[in-house]
Amino acid sequence: MLAQFTPSALADLANCVLRIPLALQQPSSVAMTLPSLTSFMPHFGAPALLLLQLLAALPATAAETDASPLRFSVMESWSMPLVRLQRGQPIDGIVYDITRSLARQVGRKALYHPYPRGRIEQAMTAGEIDVRCYISPAWLSHDFPGYRWSVALLVQRDILVAREGFAPIPEALPAQRIGTVLGYSYPRLQALFDIGRLRRDDARTQDLVLEKLRAGRYRYAVSHQLSLHWSNRQAPGQPPLQEAAQLEETAVGCLVRDSAEVPVEAILKTFEEMKRSGEIEEILQRYR
Repeated sequence: MLAQFTPSALADLANCVLRIPLALQQPSSVAMTLPSLTSFMPHFGAPALLLLQLLAALPATAAETDASPLRFSVMESWSMPLVRLQRGQPIDGIVYDITRSLARQVGRKALYHPYPRGRIEQAMTAGEIDVRCYISPAWLSHDFPGYRWSVALLVQRDILVAREGFAPIPEALPAQRIGTVLGYSYPRLQALFDIGRLRRDDARTQDLVLEKLRAGRYRYAVSHQLSLHWSNRQAPGQPPLQEAAQLEETAVGCLVRDSAEVPVEAILKTFEEMKRSGEIEEILQRYR
């Protein structure tokens, strides 16, 4: 019969049972008019003990029933609008909003771990990351059979950015330095890097690349479109940086660790629903 009670109901019942003997020991008009109840006091200990034993075997709160948190990776080289890091933890941004919503919908707590680009694949191999978002198969050095792909959630458009005017096709650019992000690959420009016609001028984050472009450190830089739009929004008093040429367009999604500890199917279905329902697009609109 006790199986039909929820853990919280059992806790309340046990609490009431334990309080009865204490109440009967207190002098009151009710207790004085019901002296015969004291004869039942010895019998209250056993059921109370039984209930407490049951409660010990059952979780009393939802927090205690929660499984392990979901461990999300964020890249140290990311900047807004993808993510804003404060003391090593994300507090804002597209990836933060998407992953936080996912964790809430699957009933898990979200933990975030920042990684440098050179360390993140090693962390995946070691099983340190449950969900890695904003990633494309083309950006991986090898396959990760212990992970499963979500649906494509976003599109990254890499563009050549200039302070003014438009560029010829990238292959026709004269020899010069261009702004790039440390550790990022740019397939369309790689042959030009290899022969030395274009030289990388690396910065640690995408926003630093665009800041150096505004300061005149070089004529062109590579950025994804979202970062360019965000940068122009944050500098309303300055001439906007221009899209000089489109380089690549890449669909990006998330990798989910295929483990019994991770609700893989629930996560993948939630990503599908977030895309289908327009939630992903709503998040993007907040940062455009």
